[in-house]
Amino acid sequence: MNTKRPRRPLTLRDVSEASGVSEMTVSRVLRNRGDVSAATREKVLTAARTLGYVPNKIAGGLASQRVNLVAVVIPSLSNMVFPDVLGGISAELDDTGLQPVIGVTHYSPSREDAVLYDMLSWRPSGVILAGLEHSKVARAMLDNAGLPVVEIMDIDGDPIDTAVGISHRRAGADMAAEILKAGYRRIGFIGTHMPEDHRARKRLAGFEDHLAEAGLSLSAREYYQGGSSLQKGRELTERILTREPELDFLYFSNDMIGAGGLLWCLEQGYDIPGKLGLAGFNAVDLLDGLPMRLATTDARRIEIGRRAARIVAGKEAAPENGIVALTPTFRSGDTIRKL
Repeated sequence: MNTKRPRRPLTLRDVSEASGVSEMTVSRVLRNRGDVSAATREKVLTAARTLGYVPNKIAGGLASQRVNLVAVVIPSLSNMVFPDVLGGISAELDDTGLQPVIGVTHYSPSREDAVLYDMLSWRPSGVILAGLEHSKVARAMLDNAGLPVVEIMDIDGDPIDTAVGISHRRAGADMAAEILKAGYRRIGFIGTHMPEDHRARKRLAGFEDHLAEAGLSLSAREYYQGGSSLQKGRELTERILTREPELDFLYFSNDMIGAGGLLWCLEQGYDIPGKLGLAGFNAVDLLDGLPMRLATTDARRIEIGRRAARIVAGKEAAPENGIVALTPTFRSGDTIRKL
């Protein structure tokens, strides 16, 4: 069983002591009942937010004060990455009596706060959520939830309880090493400029650090806002190669835009991988249907989901350091030279 547990759940008394207001008044404020002054209400709400207190919607209803639900919080359902993670979670919980319940944040910290608040109020048996970067409010709620918390997809940071994933800095550095080993030197990058996509930012940092160790830097870069699509990959690839025709490699922040870039390059008659190499990230199933197999990195999504679910369900003990590190795997495909 997992021996790592956050400290006990917070109670009305904790909020009462922090705000200097009676428990009865705290209860009225948090249930939005009764005649309470605006100043007192704000004092209570501020104390509750600071502590990370979440009301218990099942109080008195269950002896265990827990329901057989696992809160799973992800940034997107449209991103092809997360269905695989959810599949791994569901498969591992299948025989446990626990049911995953999904919340979507749309990469918004404030939305994540709201989703966690609602989910934790039902006192789930555990929380699985994407990423290591959260607001102070979210971290306070999770720190004081008194249940297993598993952050997934990333291990480059300080987990609240347990983190299961890959090092994105290592994934970026490993890709740079493969590109340089294949003899490419004029390298461009195409990726998201969304600041909330912390994992993509870490991959790029690892990629650039490895290039710098070899005395190189990116020759060009192209950023976009919003979601990924094949069309977006086509547009950005045309833009960067029109501006910088001497590039001999393009590194895409994900496979979706990488696939769009590959299709555009093939239509234009580029010699791939001889004169121009391409690589993405994630190893999604979409790549199986392309005319050429895009070089990419397998981010171990299904295994991440399964390992996180095993820890929440008590099938696997969390390590003492709180980190379950999986190894990102390079897949060369057909778009990088084999020397």
